[in-house]
Amino acid sequence: MEQYAIKGGNPLVGDVEIGGAKNAALPILAASAMTDETVYIDNVPDVRDINVMLNAMQDIGVAVRHAGRHKVILNAGNIHSLVAENETIKKIRASYYLMGALLGKYNCAEVALPGGCDIGCRAIDQHIKGFRALGAEVVIEHGLIKAKAARLTGSHIYMDVVSVGATINVMMAAALAEGLTIIENSAKEPHVVDVANFLNSMGANIKGAGTDVIRIKGVSRLHGSEYTIIPDQIEAGTFMFAAAVTRGDVTVKNIIPKHLESITAKLLEIGCEVEEAEDCIRVVSSKPLLHTHVKTLPYPGFPTDMQPQITAALALSRGTSIVTESIFENRFKYVDELTRMGANIKVEGNTAIIDGVGRYTGASISAPDLRAGAALVIAALSAEGFTLVDDIRYIERGYEDFHLKLQNLGAHIELVETEKEFQKFKLRVG
Repeated sequence: MEQYAIKGGNPLVGDVEIGGAKNAALPILAASAMTDETVYIDNVPDVRDINVMLNAMQDIGVAVRHAGRHKVILNAGNIHSLVAENETIKKIRASYYLMGALLGKYNCAEVALPGGCDIGCRAIDQHIKGFRALGAEVVIEHGLIKAKAARLTGSHIYMDVVSVGATINVMMAAALAEGLTIIENSAKEPHVVDVANFLNSMGANIKGAGTDVIRIKGVSRLHGSEYTIIPDQIEAGTFMFAAAVTRGDVTVKNIIPKHLESITAKLLEIGCEVEEAEDCIRVVSSKPLLHTHVKTLPYPGFPTDMQPQITAALALSRGTSIVTESIFENRFKYVDELTRMGANIKVEGNTAIIDGVGRYTGASISAPDLRAGAALVIAALSAEGFTLVDDIRYIERGYEDFHLKLQNLGAHIELVETEKEFQKFKLRVG
């Protein structure tokens, strides 16, 4: 099994190109099945979750063709099954987006209950509430969510909690429902806006995405489209904090700085220099890091997907920091791994109390999930000595060419599969 071999101590320096947003690409791919015409989607990240989604779509009859590594051409004119339940689709959270897409187009869908990283309860009750409000009968049987309706009709839906997945799923189904749907307390994340823009490019009538009230006037059909996915704010934020942790100087390119404001604000608070341009941000970490407090919140607040990365930075800061996780209750599992590297962190419920230390030291560690795995890698890049990171399949779910991009910034990091290869890496990099 592949692992990352890392020798820490090199500041990351240089430019890095950010890919398309995984969290936007997954629902956009699913939504492409809502038309019988051909759809061209560009800036699709080449990561495991995307490939799982494309395989699941092929299984139900969607024609999928790649025109280069990051461009996908899809045609759903010959879907032969409304049941998505193959073994791989069960492993990703985004499987549920096929529910909204197929229900909207065919008034019927059956999709395997979603999987993904074990970072806490991610209930689908708001999805079900929304589908039922549109007129669908929804049951969970034999590991499948099953929904069907004689027809979907617009409705006024208030989300009990802010949910990105439910907002997108209900928005997709409502795009082809009869009449007007209003979603209140909707999620405002950039990928919600991106999915709405994509649906509108296919002929949907969606207004208000990016606010807490979205209005959808149903249309009878959608048509083909060409669309480019937004840059990945979490990948960008990860490299920004990699610069902070390694005392580096990194420019992240091909981004939308507006999407990164909460991340930029925290980097400034902990003592980094940040320079913004139209489509890039430069982060310089030349002084000792300072402590701060942070609480994860729905957008435009600080993202839960950046919580492990900022914790990795704050564990090296001067003083005591507090990180409060308000989205997922099980997102501090990586703390034990940081402790192996010398961090001083105490977790109480949904709060981490962090007393900064002067350095990390290398250790054998395991990635418990996608974002925590990335955070452990950037911690290892600053550590004294060698680190071996196991379970990197989690990281590959959401980061394209992660180790190659880090190598281009001067990191000593390689893929290894055996102890012998690890020993060779140690000899080679000294």
